[in-house]
Amino acid sequence: MTPRFTRRDLMRLLGAAGFGAAVSSTVVPEASGDPPAAAPAATPRERQPIDPTTTAHPLPRLSGGRVIQPERTLPVLHETDVLVAGGGAAGFAAAVAAARAGARTAIVERYGYFGGLWTGGLVLLVISTHALQGDQRVQVVRGVGGELLDRLGRLDRGIINYAPDRINPTVDPEATKFVMDEMTREAGVTVLLHCWAVDPVMDGREVRGVVVESKAGRQAVLAKVVVDATGDGDVFAAAGAEHEQVLHAIGLVHRLGNVDRVTAAELERIGGKNPRRALGAATPHPSVTWVNLRGPSADALDVADLSRLELDHRRAIWQRVRKLREQTGNADLFLLDVAPQLGVRTSRLLAGTHCLTFDETRQPRAFPDAVAVGGAQNGKRPAWPIPFGVLVPKQLDGLLAAGRCVCVDNRLIEDMRLIGSCLTTGHAAGAAAAIAVRQGCRPRDVDVPALRKLLADQGAYLGA
Repeated sequence: MTPRFTRRDLMRLLGAAGFGAAVSSTVVPEASGDPPAAAPAATPRERQPIDPTTTAHPLPRLSGGRVIQPERTLPVLHETDVLVAGGGAAGFAAAVAAARAGARTAIVERYGYFGGLWTGGLVLLVISTHALQGDQRVQVVRGVGGELLDRLGRLDRGIINYAPDRINPTVDPEATKFVMDEMTREAGVTVLLHCWAVDPVMDGREVRGVVVESKAGRQAVLAKVVVDATGDGDVFAAAGAEHEQVLHAIGLVHRLGNVDRVTAAELERIGGKNPRRALGAATPHPSVTWVNLRGPSADALDVADLSRLELDHRRAIWQRVRKLREQTGNADLFLLDVAPQLGVRTSRLLAGTHCLTFDETRQPRAFPDAVAVGGAQNGKRPAWPIPFGVLVPKQLDGLLAAGRCVCVDNRLIEDMRLIGSCLTTGHAAGAAAAIAVRQGCRPRDVDVPALRKLLADQGAYLGA
């Protein structure tokens, strides 16, 4: 009988002749000074049998209709001085600030990139970068956040509308992820991506680390100070800190491609008095816009609500894009991408040692413990100081909050949840955590003048 010649045999012969990689793979080689070459054919590594008795742990069991989780010992993945939970704008700034201040710093992030809703959520506009100080407009997002924007300005198509006389720039998400990667690496931050912070590690009323869940299972990361930059306050809530929950609109952002092929006349026809609104806002790429979807008010902590909104929003986006493409002159438009993260605006708010109110920011009062300055969405209102107390839990120790979950009243949520404020409060929290480690004290007891000096040395803006 004549042996059967299979596709696998063909690929093996082509590989031996030097053609296999080109035929079987489109993998791009790593960047180098050499011209691109065909990648070698991928082959599985040697199989390693795993003895389940060496990896097993007590599993949850059903008992009387309830699920019981037995006690178990968790392996310690890492120990550090400062641990930042969450790698959004606030967490990124906190980690870089703490590491630059000399603290051993680690950051855990559930996705594979930094930036949170800024990058993964495609909320590309950095609102409240400026405000009035007296009769002068000043940039309040400086320090770590300002350096990030400056470095984006040195990249081709990394950012638009960024100049000394301009407010509220728009970034490219991939450029922003890249610069965040570089800044955390340069600062020496230990980066743990694809890890979800699921529980605090407690020593009485003090947070001493977090439990993370990943493909490696449950592990612990221990720290002297934890910065909760999860956005939803996951760590401080699980640790028993006093807090509130707020329902808010949850949307989903998408981007359109080939927008520059729509004629001005057609754009005016479909957009009326506001043609830009029809096809979204500009990005660093002339052919691409980003389109925000506000969405209904919902519970950002309810997995059923999140699942329903994800499906409904994606359907609505496809329907909207289809209608746009059906109009004369829009055939080249296409849906470039839909954000992989829902646009959660707020959920939990910490009960801090000071609750900053809207009135305190509109008739700015002086705070001797100011550690950041808030901006104005239109750049035409006075700058407002942000006191250290909004980051500090009333009773819980070993932890500071940063970003949209800090302690503010309902009317101030719309200002504090913005990217600009997340960058500045994150910077403040990271610097404060490093000071607490250096001084060997609780975060609430840090020397505020020393903290303000460190922030100033790192380029943060603390007011005139």
